[in-house]
Amino acid sequence: MPTHPDLTDPHPDGAPGAAVPAQSPDGEPTFETLQHQVALFARRAEQTRLGGVGHARNSMDRAAYLLLNRLDQEGPTGVKALASGMGIDSSTVTRQVAPLVESGLVSRASHPEDGRAVVLELSPRGASRLAQVRQSRRALMALLTEGWSDAERETFCALLTRFNTALSELHSPLDGS
Repeated sequence: MPTHPDLTDPHPDGAPGAAVPAQSPDGEPTFETLQHQVALFARRAEQTRLGGVGHARNSMDRAAYLLLNRLDQEGPTGVKALASGMGIDSSTVTRQVAPLVESGLVSRASHPEDGRAVVLELSPRGASRLAQVRQSRRALMALLTEGWSDAERETFCALLTRFNTALSELHSPLDGS
């Protein structure tokens, strides 16, 4: 019988009857539970795309959502600065932003101080779509945590933020490298 009730997923690998061991071979039950739950979360998040509920459900892919959010937070931004802030390379940003420009969610403009450089900006249409998707995703989060207390939601947010920060720091290049 598992020592952690949340460790066993009824179908951890998509196969009924498959169970997760209560303890890893090295005696680390908490880390075994954590790695397994993170793997399940990643799979389920990708399957559902955590796109929200209602009309906006699954209407914006993760890359577009993160780019639009960043532009909303930062304002007009150059490709290099956007890439650096998101921890990805400039060519990836360029490739991901192209369909956003084509669909009118992002606009390109000349940099006000250096006319040769390009800045990307959230368009009014992009701001509207982002607001719709955010609302849909907030509704999904409310649904998924319906039985949780406010304190539980706040704790989960704090811990998930801390976890994501640690992941980001682990994978970000060191200064000067």
